[in-house]
Amino acid sequence: MADPHEKTNNAARLPPAEAATRPRAAFLLDPEKGAQIYGDDAMAILNECLDLRPGFIAPAEWPLAMAGLADVEVAISGWGAPSFTRPLLDAMPRLKVVFYGAGSVKKIVTDAFWERDIALCCAADANAVAVAEYTVSQVFWLLKDGHRYAAAMRQNRGRVAPWPVTGAYRSTVGLVSLSRIGRLVARRLRDGDLRVIAYDPLASPEDAARLGARLVPLAELFQAAHVVSVHTPLLPETRGMIGRGLLGSMRRGASLINTARGAVIDQEALTETLAARPDLFAVLDVTWPEPPPPESILYDLPNVVLTPHIAGCQDGECRRVGRAIADDVLRYVRGQPLLGAVRRHQLSYIA
Repeated sequence: MADPHEKTNNAARLPPAEAATRPRAAFLLDPEKGAQIYGDDAMAILNECLDLRPGFIAPAEWPLAMAGLADVEVAISGWGAPSFTRPLLDAMPRLKVVFYGAGSVKKIVTDAFWERDIALCCAADANAVAVAEYTVSQVFWLLKDGHRYAAAMRQNRGRVAPWPVTGAYRSTVGLVSLSRIGRLVARRLRDGDLRVIAYDPLASPEDAARLGARLVPLAELFQAAHVVSVHTPLLPETRGMIGRGLLGSMRRGASLINTARGAVIDQEALTETLAARPDLFAVLDVTWPEPPPPESILYDLPNVVLTPHIAGCQDGECRRVGRAIADDVLRYVRGQPLLGAVRRHQLSYIA
């Protein structure tokens, strides 16, 4: 299987015959976001592979720009992309493929899009790398009780007596869902002296074992893990799936990380559990609502760290996403399978 993060060889990318018949393409994307996602290396590939309409078409310009999109075969976008509604699709009768330089495609696709049988490709694998890196950094930091130590150093001006910490050696990390990000986290934890357990009703024991994890029931995971990390996509059946019972069953001194979606966890139960059990610790990059309202006690609890949905790609990390899209564009013009291809049936179980 091809590595989704493998970079395409830049040398002799397109034979002259292919370069002479480059598909017409356009960026449907705000210029600021476009520049953030598509760096020089990505643009070099795109300009060689495509007959690229100059510039980025910002949202305010989409209605006026529709008349100039009739010959476009390839649409390229990213965060802030338009929804591919019937009027936009009617303005692009030759559209064959959309490359989305971001993760979840659910906000941009419509029934009309799927009816046209247009190919769709996203950069969710590339975006997942940043989330996995954030998560793994927090796993080891929490096992060292790093957040509490840092707070104590600040409060006591350095006069801090050490207390027992779990540490990473042979500790148990529980992954809620072996999703795209969950799998990356498992692979990165595989080299540590950790026990990794996972809950995922769609994964097989053999699949989990290849990632260095062991499948367990969700209740067992919350009871056994020193750190629980949530990677479940928000679906109707997963909304509020982590409730008071699971949270209350966490072992003494355990920690919780959520980089998925806030609504996967019952927020009232989470807040009350953290307030009642100061031995627990939570790192919440997402909440529901997001951000928490100003009156939320999550801002005041000493056993909570809140970050403003930064686990995904930030600033320079977005260039990884743009490069992944450019590499898949090259595969498209070569007639090769797209690594980031998304199909309609997948929307029922992906973020």
